[in-house]
Amino acid sequence: MEAKAIARHVRVTPRKARRMVNLIRGKQAAEAITILKFAPQSAALPVLKTLESAIANARVKADKAGEPFRENDLVIKETYVDEGVTLKRFRARAQGRAARINKRTSHITVVVASKEGAR
Repeated sequence: MEAKAIARHVRVTPRKARRMVNLIRGKQAAEAITILKFAPQSAALPVLKTLESAIANARVKADKAGEPFRENDLVIKETYVDEGVTLKRFRARAQGRAARINKRTSHITVVVASKEGAR
């Protein structure tokens, strides 16, 4: 059994979010939560929230199916970060010119599965 969570339009650049996602790919869910909680990067918080949402989705799915749910058996099967929309802003520069500032967003996806379903 697997469950998925997607956080869209997160105000973190995809490059920074991918650093966090690469840390937890393939690990057990409980271990990944610990890694993200103690990571000093600001991108760790939205990835952590998405992971916790995927775990909660797995719990709900297991309850609906009448299966036993064990959080310790969950493994991160798949996780990736896609680029979202870019907010374009302008900053005044010298001699009446303007410079564009790109405020990038991310779509973070986390899929968790039980150990037997992850293989």
